[in-house]
Amino acid sequence: MIDALSTTLTWVSVAAAVWALVLVVAHRPPLPGRADGNAFLGLLGVIEVALLVQAVLGFIRLVTADHEVDGLQFGGYLLGALLILPLAVFWSFAERTRWGTAVLVVGALVVPVMIVRLNQIWDARA
Repeated sequence: MIDALSTTLTWVSVAAAVWALVLVVAHRPPLPGRADGNAFLGLLGVIEVALLVQAVLGFIRLVTADHEVDGLQFGGYLLGALLILPLAVFWSFAERTRWGTAVLVVGALVVPVMIVRLNQIWDARA
C-alpha cells in the first residue's frame, strides 16, 4: 500500500479518537454549528477524503499489482474502511447521549485496524 498515506491516516484517526474520547468525558456531543463540533466533524471529513484517495489508489494498485493479492478481501477492506466513519457519524447524530459520541471513538479506532489489515493482506504474498 501507500506507506505515507497509511501512516498519516492511522495517526490522524487515533487523534480523532482521542478527541472524541475527550468529548465523551466532557459529556459534549460534536454538534454542527458549534466551533468545536464543526472542527471535529471537519477532521472526520478530512479522514474520509483520505480514505477515498486510499481506496482509489488501492484499487489501481490492485489491478497493476506485480504479486498475487486476494482481491476480494483487499477490496472489501478498502470499501469497509470507507463506510466506518459515515456510519459512526450517522449513529452519533441519531443517539444524542454521550454513548453516541462513544461510537465515534470506536469508529475512529476501527480505521487504523482496517489499515493495518489492508497492509497485511497486501504484504501477504509479496
